[in-house]
Amino acid sequence: MTCPESPAPIRLLLCDDHAVVRAGLRALLSSTDGIEVVAEAGSGEEALAMAARLRPDVVLMDLQLGDGMDGVTATRHLTSPGEGDFAVPGTRVLVLTMFDTDADITRAIEAGATGYLLKAERPEELFAAIRNAASGRTALSAPVADRVLAHLRSPRPALSDRERDILGQLALGLGNRDIARALFISEATVKTHLGRIYGKLGVETRAAAVSVAKERRLLP
Repeated sequence: MTCPESPAPIRLLLCDDHAVVRAGLRALLSSTDGIEVVAEAGSGEEALAMAARLRPDVVLMDLQLGDGMDGVTATRHLTSPGEGDFAVPGTRVLVLTMFDTDADITRAIEAGATGYLLKAERPEELFAAIRNAASGRTALSAPVADRVLAHLRSPRPALSDRERDILGQLALGLGNRDIARALFISEATVKTHLGRIYGKLGVETRAAAVSVAKERRLLP
């Protein structure tokens, strides 16, 4: 009687800009059956090149990747056929990060990530999330799932026309004084609108507001 063959291991690509973190993850993942780390990438650009060549089942992606392409952009390239020649059909992206802000979660999920896990999770949760991601099932840390549900239950209001105008000027790199001059309003009014924009987008800085606006296609 022939014994059934064991299923092929999940082929995993690690992407994190810290070599020590990658080494720790590789050592951890080697302790469990059914997962094989096929390569490591230290940047978004490296992850795209390696994924295209190796076609892993799952890319374990950090969000902050130094000065180059960030994890959200790399995720979008990997999962969206319209984003150039980088999309790898069948490859899932599982975000593994320290950041759990609404803006980070929203950007990653909208970019096509199958799951979003925090680095504080227990190893067993990481293993289960990788298996879920490989099967195409959503994998979210409990705090992330709570935030997603809260966001769905209380969606943020849409931007007003004036807020969109200010956001457009912000994307051009203008300061409050120049925005006020361009739109013929006071600096105090600009500051008020900026506060509302930050609140609606779930961000705290000008750069983050522009980044999220681009992700959500709120800019012309």
